Amino acid sequence: MKKQILTALIAAVLAVPAVAQNLAVVNGKPIPMARADVLAKLLANSGRPVPPDRMDQFKKNLINREVWVQEAQKQGLDASEEFKTVMELTREDLLIRDLFSNFQKNNPVTDVEIKAEYDKVIAAYSGTKEYRARHILVEKESEAKAIIAQLKKGAKFDAIAKKQSKDPGSGAQGGDLNWATPGSYVPEFSEAMVKLSKGQITDTPVKSQFGYHVIRLDDVRETQAPKLEEVKDKIAEQVSGQKLMKYQQDLRDKAKVE
Repeated sequence: MKKQILTALIAAVLAVPAVAQNLAVVNGKPIPMARADVLAKLLANSGRPVPPDRMDQFKKNLINREVWVQEAQKQGLDASEEFKTVMELTREDLLIRDLFSNFQKNNPVTDVEIKAEYDKVIAAYSGTKEYRARHILVEKESEAKAIIAQLKKGAKFDAIAKKQSKDPGSGAQGGDLNWATPGSYVPEFSEAMVKLSKGQITDTPVKSQFGYHVIRLDDVRETQAPKLEEVKDKIAEQVSGQKLMKYQQDLRDKAKVE
């Protein structure tokens, strides 16, 4: 009798580590803790981490998943060709994701690469200009002509803009459009604006898809390029994307496709 009890105790002790490795056992099938760890990591990577105070609910959800999966398998839902195809595509998606993630991890963007790309950005700014203009937008050409006449007699541009401009954004600011490059505006507007000298107002209304503009140019300056510190992260992301695209293309070029 004592021997039987001792044997049972030894078996129980030996069984503890195996049970401890499982989150639960559903209809005889264990749910490994490793599965829970992987799922928790996936949720965290997608921005949905599992808080410690919700682990019990997390465990219940995993048990529910196993119950439902077992029932689906019992009904043979995993045996259809469509299901197998979807599973294969999903497997490929995960492999491709890990392939690209592994490439980026093993090929980090260097400060030298960031600086080289930043120099290209700076070069693009060279010789470009920003304009600070004001405008008054109205619906009819006659209104715009009347406003130009008032301005020539000494009326205040910002006062008229606040009162009559149909552009609510700039109108409230006295027509001020802040600093911008010519490309920020519709062609008709920018073409008229860049011909003005500082302080000059358009002699005739400028027609665009929005209506009729009366434009005054307040100032011009060389385009201010951003500092490296301000765009470093964005440039690093851009360079990383470029390197990944080259890696993808290299693999494609090397592949034998018949």
